[in-house]
Amino acid sequence: MQYPSIRDVRKFNRPSGVLNPMASEYSPLIAPLLVLWLYLPGYLSNTTAMLGGKWIPEMTGIAANPIDGGRVLSDGNRLLGDGKTWNGLAGGTLGGGLLGMLTHALSPGSEDSDAPFIDPLTGVSSDAWFWIGGEWGAVFVLGCVLGFGCMAGDSAGSFVKRRLGHKREGDESSEAPLLDTLPFAVSAFLFGQLLLDPSIVGSSDLMMGMAILLLITPIIHRSFNLLGYRLGLKSVPY
Repeated sequence: MQYPSIRDVRKFNRPSGVLNPMASEYSPLIAPLLVLWLYLPGYLSNTTAMLGGKWIPEMTGIAANPIDGGRVLSDGNRLLGDGKTWNGLAGGTLGGGLLGMLTHALSPGSEDSDAPFIDPLTGVSSDAWFWIGGEWGAVFVLGCVLGFGCMAGDSAGSFVKRRLGHKREGDESSEAPLLDTLPFAVSAFLFGQLLLDPSIVGSSDLMMGMAILLLITPIIHRSFNLLGYRLGLKSVPY
């Protein structure tokens, strides 16, 4: 199947005020909403990581294995801490894949009038590297890439926090607003831009929307975490 390319979608229609799915031509309101929709698998992967790293182990008795294996560096702090587990990494990555399928299922199409709910497979053809198992397999892999990108950035943030002396061991947690929010978003964006071309998710036309979204990501991330905390998916509201 060949999805419409980004450049083939209708151009800006000034009389009607309709926009095309190219963030550089979107208003400051629509551009970040489009990016948030396309990168939703990355933005919500922290919640599915908690499902895999906390809920399932607690309900099944499966051990939650820390990625760092308990390793302590020369500064006396853990490499990453107990909060980053292989279980959570798998949950966040696979959860991103399922969320990618959800955004694809809920997308009305690839027309300018569908914004910001543009199909993430816009621009993709069957020769894309992630076209595995048809369109649903492709969008699952696409979501997994964003989910893994989120997990990689989140782990990088934890690494820096540990080096700064912010401990996270067992139920003891720590809060660092920018390190808890920006690394996962920046990493998800990088993974999308570097690995998901020719999908609209990998389009450089999203840069303006990404920049705006990064400015408000701390608020969005805090809101999602508060929701996850109230639902019992997170042990802390950050």
